[in-house]
Amino acid sequence: MAYVIGASCVDIMDRSCMEECPVDCIYEGERKLYINPVECIDCGACEIACPEQAITVDRKADPEHRADNRRFFEEALPGRDAPLGTPGGAGSVGPLGVDTALVAGR
Repeated sequence: MAYVIGASCVDIMDRSCMEECPVDCIYEGERKLYINPVECIDCGACEIACPEQAITVDRKADPEHRADNRRFFEEALPGRDAPLGTPGGAGSVGPLGVDTALVAGR
């Protein structure tokens, strides 16, 4: 079970969760953060650190945002030729400057 970042992160991106994540699995889009469900070790540190209460376990997350979080990693994002996949840590990728269609359309 991974964690999902919901709608209350859009345009906020406090990044406290990124500082607490021991495996660097939280990636930065343009307006929202996304947790890689394959890299997440389910420790819960991000959920506790989030001042916006935007993070929840995937089984309790809004289904729309749960699916959207997976799309960020499994589908090619605008301006990219291939899906991001599982690169092994957000630090090596850096801010991506692009979001999924759901977030970009808000």
